[in-house]
Amino acid sequence: MSDFLDRMKHAAKADVKTIVLPEGEDPRTIEAAKKIIAEGLANLVILGDPAKIDVPGAHVINPKSPTAPNQEKYAQKFAELRAKKGVTIEQARAQIMDNTYYGTMMVKMGDADGLVSGACHSTADTLRPALQILKTAPGTKLVSAFMVMCTQTPEFGSNGTVIFADCGLNIAPTSDELSEIAIASAHSWQTFMGDIEPKVALLSYSTMGSAGGDTAKKVQEAVAFCKEKAPELAIDGDLQLDAAIVPTVAQLKAPESRVAGNANVLVFPDLAAGNIGYKLVQRFGRAEAYGPILQGIAKPVNDLSRGCSADDIVGVVAITCVQAQLSE
Repeated sequence: MSDFLDRMKHAAKADVKTIVLPEGEDPRTIEAAKKIIAEGLANLVILGDPAKIDVPGAHVINPKSPTAPNQEKYAQKFAELRAKKGVTIEQARAQIMDNTYYGTMMVKMGDADGLVSGACHSTADTLRPALQILKTAPGTKLVSAFMVMCTQTPEFGSNGTVIFADCGLNIAPTSDELSEIAIASAHSWQTFMGDIEPKVALLSYSTMGSAGGDTAKKVQEAVAFCKEKAPELAIDGDLQLDAAIVPTVAQLKAPESRVAGNANVLVFPDLAAGNIGYKLVQRFGRAEAYGPILQGIAKPVNDLSRGCSADDIVGVVAITCVQAQLSE
């Protein structure tokens, strides 16, 4: 187990929260749920057909059943929240029978502290009800996503733990949006690794303007925005990956940078680079990859890769518990 995951599990056990798993009939969810309960990480509500879910110690609910708890209350609240969009109570009742919508309403109404989904649903399917029901956190300009990568290379990041952003949500962020992702990711690092300073590298194929092109220019503009918005944070770029994480390369390419060579948060210029990058590290480097973790939602809702394992789900549930603790 990585140091990071051990930290998350220890924190989760100290103040146990209730997490909803909407994909209750998926075998990975069932396997993960048994491990979560055995380790005492969270109280679980699992959504789906009880006949197909055998997890002692979990509360199993079928949102499609007329006897599902609070079904009418959730429908009434959803209709109220979406009234300006023309949603009727009849439409709301039908929508609440969807597992993810039902689970998100549980979080909205305080009947659960967080939700984890995505093993067999797209990011959009997880994010849409979260944005419709929970909305964004105060002060949030952009919802984004990051992966916590626990690698087997302790010389990088914090004993091998590095945040990659955005790997799951924003396809082609502008320079301003890229700065928002960088700042939010720095704050997320502080949430989970509060005793270790975030050092954020905005990545490119260029280091400190060594190459031209629109992408390099966008990253350079994003760094300038970061320094205006959050001058207290250690954020720098543009940096090539080796200059960001290898001290000897950093000395050659960016000797004046307080981030280069020691970055623990890597911000990719677009979703293609981020998504490919994390999967390369996960598969070729055998890293543990937890997420996509969403930042900017009012209450904890987190996504999963559809290629996730049961252990990945356990890790994301532990992370979600810690987010819930800190959002109280």
